[in-house]
Amino acid sequence: MSTTRDWEKPIRRMERLMRLKSFPVAFKLLEDKKALSDIPFVRRVKNKSTLCQMINLVRNFDWTLGADIDDFMSVVCSSIIGLSDTPDYMKDGTFRSIVWTKSRADAKKYESEIPRLPFGKYEAVALAPLVYNPFDPDIVLIYANPAQMILLINALQFEDYAVMQFFCVGESSCSDVIARCYRDGKPSLSIPCYGERRYGHAQDDELAMAIPAAMMDKALRGLEALYSRGIRYPISYAGAESDVAGAFPATYGMEDFIKMLRGNDERLLLGVTGSIATGKSTVAKMLEELGARTIDFDILSRVVVEPGKPAWEDIVAYFGKQVLQADQTLDREKLREIVFRDLEQKKKLEGFLHPRISEEFIKMVDAFTRKDPKVIIQAVVPLLIETNMQAFFDNILMVYATEEEQKRRLMARDGCSEEMAMNMIRSQLAVEEKKGYCDLIIDNSGPEQETRKQVEKLWQKLKKLRQERKGSSA
Repeated sequence: MSTTRDWEKPIRRMERLMRLKSFPVAFKLLEDKKALSDIPFVRRVKNKSTLCQMINLVRNFDWTLGADIDDFMSVVCSSIIGLSDTPDYMKDGTFRSIVWTKSRADAKKYESEIPRLPFGKYEAVALAPLVYNPFDPDIVLIYANPAQMILLINALQFEDYAVMQFFCVGESSCSDVIARCYRDGKPSLSIPCYGERRYGHAQDDELAMAIPAAMMDKALRGLEALYSRGIRYPISYAGAESDVAGAFPATYGMEDFIKMLRGNDERLLLGVTGSIATGKSTVAKMLEELGARTIDFDILSRVVVEPGKPAWEDIVAYFGKQVLQADQTLDREKLREIVFRDLEQKKKLEGFLHPRISEEFIKMVDAFTRKDPKVIIQAVVPLLIETNMQAFFDNILMVYATEEEQKRRLMARDGCSEEMAMNMIRSQLAVEEKKGYCDLIIDNSGPEQETRKQVEKLWQKLKKLRQERKGSSA
């Protein structure tokens, strides 16, 4: 049985990001049980087994398994995945009332709530560690602790957000996880039941989730995006009795600061952002010619690291004198090489720079608004989104260019190789992702005159937004 893609790399990455203890399980239902023989290294269980035993053999014993109706110990398991019908003594509540309910009436209601796949379509089931590319799965089973699972949920919600609902029928939790995922086509999470813990060896701290195979890439993209924002497993403890303000993004607890920055006059603060080589400075210059006042965070970042200033001292103390030139100014190229290779070093550098840049920013906003309370101020901030500064501005402008155009400009401007240019581009949040945070867009991929036309229209819109802001704050 062939696969249409290579699952090894994405699954290994997911295992690493989540630090999973057991293999993600490829799960596939087959309409013809003869197809089991086409699966490489497939085994059949020696004894009649439960479905949760089979899952355990795959995720913890590293087996590839195939099973049909004759391999199941009971119709309790096989009826859930549609390999057998549900017998009458189960439908009427007799079976489950023996242990799990007070009465047959309760048990009958219980049975009616259990999601099952329709009988007659499938003849067999195949399970294997997905990392080995055994076959194209229908769904993927992941077992993890609650902390790992909430990060996986966050990852699945990162794009195309939807509330995730959880279900628990009680015993037969495989119905909540597997059958519900097949039926609804959505990720399904539940608590492994008593039986899966006793016979399938699910651990005390484990939860189980089934994800449609088509959504695995989305899950991995979300995990990668969260990792780049510092949301990782294991989750570090901030301390119940500690001052945790420094552990939150900048906008948490800064309501008074944001109110002060935006003011109650007729000013309008525009955040201008975009990835490297998209042309932020070009657009900012055009806006400045039309009347906007400009605060360029690239310039501020140079001012705050002049020799002897606090940020300069912190950087030299941490990175060493290797990052200094003969005149004691920072060797920005050397520093760039260090941080582009190492995300932790990059975050450390940002921690030295950003608080000092913010101080200078506030001083400039105050100076501009004292001279003109109706001023439109544009702050050009390459890492506006990455540093969680969105709330500081009334509107956010994204200067966009295609990745190919970014690469061309970088190679021409810096004389760097194509590989170095792409590394620089991809070390930042993707342009397409940044778009989702911005309410204004300028496409700077084409000729300058086309960009200028867009900027002139934008200027008229900004003046209108400033007027609307005045009305809303009156």
